[in-house]
Amino acid sequence: MSIIKLNAIDSTNDFLKDLTRNQLVDNFTTVVAQKQTKGKGQMGATWDSEEGKNLIMSILVKDVLQNVDEIFHLNVAIALSVLQVLQDCKLPNLNVKWPNDIMSDHKKIGGILIENSFKSDTKIESIVGIGLNVNQEQFENLPKASSMAVITNTEFDLDILLNKIIFQIKKNCSWILSNQSDKLWQEYHKHLFKINVPMAFEDANKNKFMGIIQGVSPEGRLQVMIEDDSIKSYGIKEIQILF
Repeated sequence: MSIIKLNAIDSTNDFLKDLTRNQLVDNFTTVVAQKQTKGKGQMGATWDSEEGKNLIMSILVKDVLQNVDEIFHLNVAIALSVLQVLQDCKLPNLNVKWPNDIMSDHKKIGGILIENSFKSDTKIESIVGIGLNVNQEQFENLPKASSMAVITNTEFDLDILLNKIIFQIKKNCSWILSNQSDKLWQEYHKHLFKINVPMAFEDANKNKFMGIIQGVSPEGRLQVMIEDDSIKSYGIKEIQILF
């Protein structure tokens, strides 16, 4: 495992993807940048970050997932890895907002984007992008965003955070490899944002409705109890949590 540090790059995910296409890259190789000009979030969203203030990283994860049915196990492992490190940093009220936003005190402080590729030998390689608001203090036109520094009134060392997250990712991936993903899922559901709480939602057709999050399916679909007490399952592009 190695860490590649860059001053500026368009996207750490894209950089690491290009690297894996052109050479053999060790498992858990990590790319970290001071500045990212074309950071990506879920569903094509951009991820803006003040230079040198936050943690912008991508990590290669391979030889962990055995088949396509396990894809969301990795999402769960990665989200929990970040959450567990932040717990040690004394961040309050930590949750994972489905599918992969990291929340503290109802503010988004981090996001995760996992891009999977399926190899001809049936192996699965994943590029895990993590953006974590660490020491940035201003979030113009982003009322739901915050940072570790703002919430705790403490400045954090980015290198220490980076190494702790890599360590935790390796640890949680070992649970997948030992067929004990259920332990990760239990912890994920404990920290699922707004689980068992009546919430407003909006579907892909802009229809608003009330529902109660019941959990996330093994395939990564959000399970919501709607007003007739039936449970519907939604993919990432099919529903939005309004809060």
